Amino acid sequence: MTRAVRACQEEDASALGRLARFRELLYGCLVKRADALFELGDAVLTAGPGRPLPYLSLEPAFRRGHGMVYQGLAEGRIGEEAVRDLLVAARPRDWPPVFAIDASTWPRPEAETSPGRAFQHHTGPHGKDGAVAGWSFQVLAQLNFDPDSWTAPHDQVLVPAGHGTSEAAEQVKAHAARLAAAGETRVPLYVLDAGYGEAELAWELRQELAAGQVQVLVRVRSDRVLYRDWHRQPGQRGPDGTHGTPFACKKPATWGPPDQELAVADGRYGQVHVTAWAGLHPKLKARHAFAGFTTLPVLKGTLIRIKVTRLPGGKASPDPIWLFYPGPSHPDLDLCWRAYLHRYDIEHTYRFAKHALGWVTPAVRTPAQATRWTWLILAALTQLRLARAIAEDHRLPWEKPRAPGRLTPGRVRRDFPRLLTLTGTPAKAPGFTIAGPGRPKGRKSTPAPRYPITKKAA
Repeated sequence: MTRAVRACQEEDASALGRLARFRELLYGCLVKRADALFELGDAVLTAGPGRPLPYLSLEPAFRRGHGMVYQGLAEGRIGEEAVRDLLVAARPRDWPPVFAIDASTWPRPEAETSPGRAFQHHTGPHGKDGAVAGWSFQVLAQLNFDPDSWTAPHDQVLVPAGHGTSEAAEQVKAHAARLAAAGETRVPLYVLDAGYGEAELAWELRQELAAGQVQVLVRVRSDRVLYRDWHRQPGQRGPDGTHGTPFACKKPATWGPPDQELAVADGRYGQVHVTAWAGLHPKLKARHAFAGFTTLPVLKGTLIRIKVTRLPGGKASPDPIWLFYPGPSHPDLDLCWRAYLHRYDIEHTYRFAKHALGWVTPAVRTPAQATRWTWLILAALTQLRLARAIAEDHRLPWEKPRAPGRLTPGRVRRDFPRLLTLTGTPAKAPGFTIAGPGRPKGRKSTPAPRYPITKKAA
């Protein structure tokens, strides 16, 4: 960890000082075209919702010509490992060590000259799910148990088609090591949705799980069938087996008595009932992550069932949620149910990043440009969180007033132009330039190559 990041970990008596210090360290993480990239991030924080790139160059925070917006994304370079260290160092220390990992799609259906596109899951207009050609970015963010939508993003990665689970395992390993280097002594818990394979995650993280360095919680389908250990019955002959009696989530007769049970009353979810059965394992097949295995491993864990009586807003009682907790340790049921129900906060972060900050608005050509833009969006989200304690509430006439330090990300953003005048900017002032001669007459441009859309394996 760099000396600059260690300095960011030191407590500052002023929230404004922490914000200014973060901006200085962020500027140091920008390796090439640093001034253009940094001021582009400031333009995102001060512009209207979802403004296109050319209009961001008209913001007062961006003091350069409109061409530098594109030049910064095309030719700039960001020290990604340094940014990851900085985001971890600026994490909220009073939040629980619970982190959500989820992927979201950047649609690029008509971008034939953009490489690396694949058919990704996408929720279109009117909430309709479907597949669209584009890029998939996977974000790791720290969760807060307060009844709000704030999260603290720590990492992001561009996911190749069909590699979400393996990339998530690599993110968990790297992030846990980074947390330990930053002085975190608590065991982190990583929460994932049903789109990730619990068996592949358990296998990739088997050493970290056995050593108690990480915890993982993965949602499974409500029709899943897991198995208990095999035991020889009296008088039974033949070789030893692998799978014992089944545990079918849809058949309560196969459950048996739980190993752990918890019942609590919650103001938002009503009566919460959590039950857990330990020593269960899924039946594996020799394909994907286990292709070529002559003997398939037995990956044991705990199956958790969460049932609540209502959802926030007075909605009807939802169906039970089933979660798989791999590893030999016993889960903290109170932590697990709160962690997973707050996993949905990262979806609010994605929605705010897309609609308010314009994350998927730019029509960039290459995945490298999309990655640089995504880092700027995560840095903008972090600055909003750091500014929450000192932002003034510029509420609209129909909005209810909020207590100081309890503003939403959108309300903090309204006050950010004022905060920029207080923190200043580490970016250098632009120099005097003269427009170039342009393209010589008679010179023809070379058409950009076309790339097919990658199709996921079945």
